[in-house]
Amino acid sequence: MGHKHAGATEAAQGIRHGGHVYMQTNETRNAIIHYLRSADGMITEVERVPTGGAGSGTFKPISGQESAPNAFEGAGSVLLTPDRRFLFTTNGGDNTVSSFSVGSDGRLTLVDLTPTGNPVTGRSGTAKSLAYAPSIGTLIVLHSFGPDHVRLMSVDGAGKLTLRLDRYTVNTPDKPNRVATMAALTPDQRFLFVGTTFDQPPTANPDGSAILWVPGPDGKPKSIASNEPDPDGLIVFPVSPDATLGRPSFYDANGGSPFFIVFLHNQPDTFVIGYAVGDGIAKGTIDGDGRVDIGRPVQIDTSAGKPSELCWLSISPDDRWAFATNFGYSGISSFRVDGPEPVVAQDPACPRVPGDGSFRALNGTVSSGPSCSWLTPDGAYLYQIYGNASKLMGYAVQPDGSLEELTSAAIPYNSPQGLAGA
Repeated sequence: MGHKHAGATEAAQGIRHGGHVYMQTNETRNAIIHYLRSADGMITEVERVPTGGAGSGTFKPISGQESAPNAFEGAGSVLLTPDRRFLFTTNGGDNTVSSFSVGSDGRLTLVDLTPTGNPVTGRSGTAKSLAYAPSIGTLIVLHSFGPDHVRLMSVDGAGKLTLRLDRYTVNTPDKPNRVATMAALTPDQRFLFVGTTFDQPPTANPDGSAILWVPGPDGKPKSIASNEPDPDGLIVFPVSPDATLGRPSFYDANGGSPFFIVFLHNQPDTFVIGYAVGDGIAKGTIDGDGRVDIGRPVQIDTSAGKPSELCWLSISPDDRWAFATNFGYSGISSFRVDGPEPVVAQDPACPRVPGDGSFRALNGTVSSGPSCSWLTPDGAYLYQIYGNASKLMGYAVQPDGSLEELTSAAIPYNSPQGLAGA
């Protein structure tokens, strides 16, 4: 928390610092690309460090598509610890986690490679999202598919990982095959949030796009998007001091497919949700007993077709802006989030980035499939993955919430996932 406050102060004074950006290639021989970030926001590739594990490559295990961006449909797959000593990444292809030590120059050294304990069935595993509780030395690993969606690893002082026997599910008796997307810890590390996209894995149309509707018990079409209509798409686990998770509570997220959860920097009881099928964001709070209250979603312009697949979020250090990545629309929208409820600021916030024309989103639009984003600690620069365009883009954040293109780097086609930095 203190670092983010300092970043906000320095931003107000116009002070800029360089740093580092990290992204996993998610190739079948997975690697972390390390970029040096200059004070003016430009990025330069420094090294590609093998993780020792396997990514899913361009293959998308959620839908079975041979090649599609956002291959394992998750968020937070690359994680830098708050003290910047270690970097962790999932290896979705073989269900392992890699641990790296981070040098004073930002360079990475592989410390450990540990299986998550979930077997790989078929062509790829689905380990895809990480959350870290430094107070109890625990790394939380989320998988797309269950029943054991959540697995835990202990982290020692050298960054070595030890798998724990604990395993937890976000399935319910009537939904035995739910698809989870992201794990997020509350700032006090007392509760774990898990977002979901689907109540059952989607099948694919002939063009490779996912099918969102299936026949219901009454013969009428039923959405497979989570929380639409069943009000149980957001899952909250209490976290015990011994790092075990308690009985989960299932909450109405107030919108379809509550994909991404992020907590505000200066209001630790307040979070923002991005909805992949709900086409917008909402603010919520959690009290000391773990009770959650969520406001109404505020949507972007969906005239291009629903859903927009608004998935990933980055929050500015002063909690003023939320930058929302629209996977289906090939771009980013910005919101003001410093009021009682979000307000659309710039929609879109930057020009659309075209892909190679081979990928269609759920609404049928041709998309470059942007996925993970990362905002610098001073709030000055935003970096965004465009997998189908084979680009990592960097933007300068403008006073009105718009984004000005600044830099780009070539990245592998379709597979890259996860951004972290300092």
